[in-house]
Amino acid sequence: MKTFRVGIIGFGFIGKVHAYGYRNLPFFYDPLPLKAEITHVVTSRPETAEKARQVLGAQVAATEYRAVTENPEIDIVHICTPNSEHKDALVSAMRHQKHIFCDKPLVNTSDEADEIEAALPEYRGVAQMTFHNRFYPAMLHARRLVDQGVIGQVLQFRGSYLHSGSADPQAPLRWKLTAAAGGGVIADIASHVLDCLDWLVGPFKSVQAATHIAFPERPLPGDPTRRGKVDAEDCVLIMAELAAGGVGLVEASKIATGTEDELHLEIYGTRGALRFNLMDAHHLEYYDATTPYPPAGSRGWTRIDTGQRYEAPATSFPSPKASIGWLRGHLACLANFLYAVAENRPAEPGLEQGIRIQRLMEAVRRSAKECSRVLVE
Repeated sequence: MKTFRVGIIGFGFIGKVHAYGYRNLPFFYDPLPLKAEITHVVTSRPETAEKARQVLGAQVAATEYRAVTENPEIDIVHICTPNSEHKDALVSAMRHQKHIFCDKPLVNTSDEADEIEAALPEYRGVAQMTFHNRFYPAMLHARRLVDQGVIGQVLQFRGSYLHSGSADPQAPLRWKLTAAAGGGVIADIASHVLDCLDWLVGPFKSVQAATHIAFPERPLPGDPTRRGKVDAEDCVLIMAELAAGGVGLVEASKIATGTEDELHLEIYGTRGALRFNLMDAHHLEYYDATTPYPPAGSRGWTRIDTGQRYEAPATSFPSPKASIGWLRGHLACLANFLYAVAENRPAEPGLEQGIRIQRLMEAVRRSAKECSRVLVE
């Protein structure tokens, strides 16, 4: 069996998550999609690159993305850098026909998304976005139920992704709070909830949005006596309309005090409804509106034990009934990509979906800036 050589660009939080997937895939999937080895890692500084190389047991540490994207020995490229650095690495990897696993969002602006779209006709590799929230059994089952028509026509929906890390005014000014680096909650966490809703009930027709920055200045990292300007939003509120006619509310926030990593989805249809809460990812809630109320029937919400019940070739490790965690969704997302690479077929969500969500986010930003309803391209 061929060994696919992997290069990871960026080894902060999300780069570690991607690497964790390779280390643990053998426990969760049998047969493995392919044999892979992380051989190269790229970070912004020599000392962090060398530390990452040692952690990974990789062969090469580098500070230039081309050491991976233009290297004939590399088969698979992971893009895990700040958002503003995605585009150049993506274009280079596409030109050199690498397989690509790209963290969300695809790029930083709609113009950059246009550049990626223009490169697609010449690209022959397999590429996938890291929209991992699709890959919990509860979400996969929700998609099956929607496709089967069991909830009927979608009338209304709600989606929110709530964090609280920016509720503290003394939290330091990091790159996710700066527009130049591609920060802000629209790109960081709204991209996830928008993708989930687009996948389950989309496409979107229009959005009307408002954004808010809680604290215009924050302490600089490394020197809290100095302060820097915050120019990326802490929260966004969106009123949205679907192409099929349903309407809904979407919210993303990093100033929701008391929240942890709370992705909530609610979908209400003519025949039933669905609810999902990432803090209870073991369950999908389903309401069948076609059954009668008591005493003749048993109409009410049902909690479906989706647990870790993946389809083969996922194994039963650790157990289908064991509670599921955040990293399991990332493992399933990576496995989905690697099976597509092994079978030389398109992966979903691919770069096309990354472009689609980029344009949806751009419509949200434009709506907030103009205080108007904006049609989604």
